[in-house]
Order: sequence, then C-alpha cells, then structure tokens
Amino acid sequence: MGNRLSKISTRTGDDGSTGLGDGSRTGKDSPRIHALGEVDELNSFVGLLLCEDMPPALREELVTIQHDLFDLGGELCIPGYELVKDEHVARLDGLVEQYNAELPVLQEFILPAGSRAAALAHVCRTVCRRAERSIVALSHAEQIRPHPRQYVNRLSDLMFILARVLNRFAGGSDVLWQHERKRG
Repeated sequence: MGNRLSKISTRTGDDGSTGLGDGSRTGKDSPRIHALGEVDELNSFVGLLLCEDMPPALREELVTIQHDLFDLGGELCIPGYELVKDEHVARLDGLVEQYNAELPVLQEFILPAGSRAAALAHVCRTVCRRAERSIVALSHAEQIRPHPRQYVNRLSDLMFILARVLNRFAGGSDVLWQHERKRG
C-alpha cells in the first residue's frame, strides 16, 4: 500500500473508463461505478455528520461505519471480492435495537429536521437509500453477494434512528409532520 496512491492524476480515465481493483477497466457510467460512487458519497456525508457534537459512543460507532463503508467500496471495486460479512450486518442490527430502545414509539411521521446533526443524519439516510438502489441495480447487471445490499439497508434504518437520537441529544425532539397544517 505504501506507493499505491503515489500518483493521483494518471489521465487513464480520459477515455471515459476507470480501473477496478482487479486491474480490469470499466466505463465510468457502469452500474458498478455508479454504486461505488454512491457509497463514497455516503461515506463523505457520514464524515460531515462527524463534525457535529454528539455522544462519544455514537461518534465511535460512526467512525466504525465509515471504515465499513470504505470496505464496502473495496468490495464493489473488486468483482468477486468479499469484505462485508454477516458480522457487519449483525452489528448494525444490534445498534438499531440499542438506539431505538431509548426512543419513544413514533405515533406520527416525522420531518427530516430538528438539530443540524439530526438533519445531516437524515441526509445520510437518503444518500444511503440511493446507494442501496444503486447496489440493487448492480445486482441485476452483475453477480454480487447480498451483504452489501443488506448492510446499506440496515444503515439507512440506523440513520433514521440516529437522527431522532441526535435531536434529543441537542435538547429537542422529533419534528412531526402535521397532516392538518394549513397550506397556502
């Protein structure tokens, strides 16, 4: 890995192709590269969320998630490679259960709002759903394992829950959708 990134601008992609981790090349508009880009964008938004004030334990979980997302990108970058495993999905299941247990039961829909950290968690959730759709589209075009899709599915659920947690951490609560709100 020492010299792997010694040259960032190679010009090899000027023809609209990009290199995969196995040395093969594919179009920059391929379903694989699209999914890889969505996961990269999600990881960047998680990094932005980490700029906000939050409980230290939650911060550590998000840093771990960033590493998982980098691994997920690696798996997408190398056809047939396996980095995301059952344990990754199970860890997210545990976090969903843990953080959701601390929250009041939802009786209404909520808006993606509240504190800045909560709003950023909602952005992470929506980007995660887009990444999931890209991974599903890739699975229709090429053979991929189910773990990447399962991981982002669980992660979007977790981000919804964490938005609620972060609103409470900031001293607020959920911002409820008001069906009867007067419009106009």
